[in-house]
Amino acid sequence: MTEIDIEKENKAIAQEYKELLRISYQTLSEADKKLIRKAFDLAVDAHKDQRRKSGEAYIFHPIAVAKIVASEIGLGATSIAAALMHDVVEDTDITVEDIEKMFNKKVAQLVEGLTKISQVKKDLNVSMQAENFRKMLLTLNDDVRVILIKLADRLHNMQTMGSMPEYKQVKIASETLYIYAPLAHRLGLYNIKTQLEDLGLKYTEPAIYNDIVSKIKETKEEQDQYIEDISQVLKKALDEESVDYIIKGRPKSIYSIRRKMAAQNVSFDEVYDKFALRIVYKSNPHDEKFLAWKIYSIVTDHYRPSPSRLRDWISSPKSTGYEALHITVMGPKGRWVEIQVRSERMDEIAEKGYAAHYKYKQGATEESGLDIWLNLLKEALENSETNAVDFVEDFKMNLYAKEIFVFTPKGEIKSLPKGATSLDFAFSIHSELGIKTLGTRVNGKLVQLNHELKSGDQIEIITSQNQKPTAHWLDYVTTSRAKNKIRNILNDNNKKIAEEGKELLTRKLKHLKITLNESVVNELVNFFKLKTSLDLFYRVGIGSIENQQLKDYAAQKSNTLMNFFKNKIKRSPSTADKDIHKPVINNNYDMLVFGSEQDKLDYKLSTCCNPIPGDDVFGFVTINEGIKVHKKDCPNAISLQSNYAYRILQTKWIDSSQQEFRAVLDITGMDSLGLTNELTKVISNNMHVNIQSISLSGQAGIFNGQVTVIVQNNTILKKLIENIRKIDGIEKVTRVNKN
Repeated sequence: MTEIDIEKENKAIAQEYKELLRISYQTLSEADKKLIRKAFDLAVDAHKDQRRKSGEAYIFHPIAVAKIVASEIGLGATSIAAALMHDVVEDTDITVEDIEKMFNKKVAQLVEGLTKISQVKKDLNVSMQAENFRKMLLTLNDDVRVILIKLADRLHNMQTMGSMPEYKQVKIASETLYIYAPLAHRLGLYNIKTQLEDLGLKYTEPAIYNDIVSKIKETKEEQDQYIEDISQVLKKALDEESVDYIIKGRPKSIYSIRRKMAAQNVSFDEVYDKFALRIVYKSNPHDEKFLAWKIYSIVTDHYRPSPSRLRDWISSPKSTGYEALHITVMGPKGRWVEIQVRSERMDEIAEKGYAAHYKYKQGATEESGLDIWLNLLKEALENSETNAVDFVEDFKMNLYAKEIFVFTPKGEIKSLPKGATSLDFAFSIHSELGIKTLGTRVNGKLVQLNHELKSGDQIEIITSQNQKPTAHWLDYVTTSRAKNKIRNILNDNNKKIAEEGKELLTRKLKHLKITLNESVVNELVNFFKLKTSLDLFYRVGIGSIENQQLKDYAAQKSNTLMNFFKNKIKRSPSTADKDIHKPVINNNYDMLVFGSEQDKLDYKLSTCCNPIPGDDVFGFVTINEGIKVHKKDCPNAISLQSNYAYRILQTKWIDSSQQEFRAVLDITGMDSLGLTNELTKVISNNMHVNIQSISLSGQAGIFNGQVTVIVQNNTILKKLIENIRKIDGIEKVTRVNKN
């Protein structure tokens, strides 16, 4: 580059910097300006030898990101400084520690969060992408500003992707539509969401995108005239009522036109609400609501509204914080037009999302929707049981879900995703309430736990201290919060029963002169045709493996051993050595897997703690003996973990899930007072039995009943039948052969 060009470029950089300060949404103090200047100087120096693919100086990118952060998202000086330096640590020798010394801890934390996100590998594989997304969200570190700056970075990258190779454009655009646009939507950044979606479409479906753009251009003149005609009528009426307002015409985004065309299978011309009018009015907080409805009244005096398409997000704001009144009216030429009514405050929140909330927040103690959302997000992230792809799908469902508004018995309003059930509502109030839910009443009427809620419903939760979630509950809920909590409880219950079963099995085998170790566990798993040790211990815990069966195993084991010795004596020296005593073990027995990828590696079980399948364990990479597996409560565990943390491998036994079976019982007896009560009590007191349905009738002193129960195996069912037979007055209990 020539000197003149460099001079010209430096002037342009200086100009961009001035523009950045000018457009800042928040008022900047002198200290703020100094902080931003210092960050700007550091970034200019750090990136001085770098150029983007387009050939321009790299520094234009961080300045552009900082401008989006300052004006479109509306963040303050700390975030603007972090945005200016978001690539510094990754691209130069400057460290996060250096930034903390030169600036402050907060700026350094934001830059560190942004560096972590950019270091996440960009694989094409969807499950990797989902895992990366989870990691990215974990960098929130109690500070959502990391994600907000990342969104600004992604937006500028999308705006300047022209000079990249096509395969990269498609990859980045797909990732944007998959992850970043939903995030912008959830954070209330509608402007940024719209731009990300439109640009995403531009690179993933260029032909469709260009076709819609050219059609919008063709009809622009006519659309502008149409909006102008409606605006004139409304302006005259609003002026007469002395409302202080502005009217904006707003075309629908290209992406939403495309989505509508695809969803309704219609052409561009058949998409009827391709534009909307927005009336933004000035108001003090006290009159905001009153004025919105006054404007509604003025609009509907002139144009007939569609009652089914009135959206009142002023009385019940969306959980993103969005407030507005949306009216769809019949305009001239028989065309529907959407008119959005919102105050300047509502307009700012709609454009800038949560950042604008802080400006209008009444006192620091009030918990904003953002805080609630972040807490839910952390809860979902910390539940590492979930597969990453499921997690992202759940997360996106909850991001994009249309909302319903329901009431607690005291009249408090709660928002839930559309499709949420009465059990979801219980978990949304508090997970402890969810776990103890026995039943639910909606609008005073008892309903099933999987009853789908509608806006305006009032829900009352009936709880019981003895209630416990069952596997069926997972089918009764739709929100990820409820699903995660139920999964965790079920896993804990199964583990508890398995732990008790393991102790019981150790004692029972001791009587049979057998020590429980890895090979015995594998032999038992094979003997009972199970899949894993958890299955084995669990079945012993619930009593479905009986003493006689263990004796049969012991007898078979000693016979195998005797045969082995007989063969050893009989065989000729030329016979090849064979492990005759070794039972054939199927491929389903427990295996140890290592690391987050669950790799199957060679290992040895350490002799200091003798772990057996089902124990909580970790792998330790030794110098000469490969991987050695220790129990987590091994006497040597603490010293190994603290001194050689880098050699510890995450390790677990692969387990299979438990199955449940349905059984129908016919019961007859003498119809006596309290018999029904006694019967249900006996069934409920049987551990690991759930009643699915019960129908009882009495006639002329004879009692008939049919009960459907869910059990884990036949032994439990036999015990249940025995206990029912013991009830005074019961004549007969038979199992019906229909499942």
